[in-house]
Amino acid sequence: MLDGVAVPPAPGAFLQATPEGEAAIVAAVLAALPRRLPAKARIADLYAGVGTLSLPLARHARVDAFEGEAEAVAALAAGANKAMRRVQAKRRDLARQPLLPAELAAYAAVVLDPPYAGAAEQIGIIARSRVERVIYVSCNPVALARDAALLKRGGWHAVSAVPVDQFLWSPHLESVVAFARG
Repeated sequence: MLDGVAVPPAPGAFLQATPEGEAAIVAAVLAALPRRLPAKARIADLYAGVGTLSLPLARHARVDAFEGEAEAVAALAAGANKAMRRVQAKRRDLARQPLLPAELAAYAAVVLDPPYAGAAEQIGIIARSRVERVIYVSCNPVALARDAALLKRGGWHAVSAVPVDQFLWSPHLESVVAFARG
């Protein structure tokens, strides 16, 4: 279950390690959204997987969920349609075909939970876009620092950072960092 929606996990789909960790990440992402989203606002969820973030985000705005794995896209689309959530699941390999500034112009916010290596190319493009808010979920502090530096060079600054410790007794940590322009 993801946000009360039955989504059968696709083979090899990534899920958070614990339900408590997932809930903390979702709560931090939702808290980082712009305070007043217009009624017709759209959010881009990049590296969406099976919808861990897309489905809760859809309670606040229309969501375009971009994911490279066909099975994950199909699982998310089926779950979102069954639950009548405002999610469009779209297959797109963001490493090979990142969203461009003209495409990003349609979104009030971009949420991304990239693979361990981060999303340097996509972040470089986002840094030049007119998106209002970027919410970055990361399990790799090195990739997060690199990508945050790219945003900073583009005129962005961090407005919140929430650590999520779902791996007790280990040095590993998830981070949810929100960025805004200016």
